[in-house]
Amino acid sequence: MQDWAPVIISLVLFILLSPGLLFQLPGKGRIIEFGNFQTSAVAILVHAVLFFTLASILLIAVGVHIYLGS
Repeated sequence: MQDWAPVIISLVLFILLSPGLLFQLPGKGRIIEFGNFQTSAVAILVHAVLFFTLASILLIAVGVHIYLGS
């Protein structure tokens, strides 16, 4: 059996934390903006740190495992 948790969790976090898609932290005019489809270097850095932090917590600290098949 193969552990699919890293693949699935990384894919979901990548989609949710893409800067400007759902939200952007920090925004261009405000602290947080929703669905503006624009980004900046600072927002990319903040979202990369959030991605790494959440992925590390879910995969290493909590130890999520997803096994598919037999």
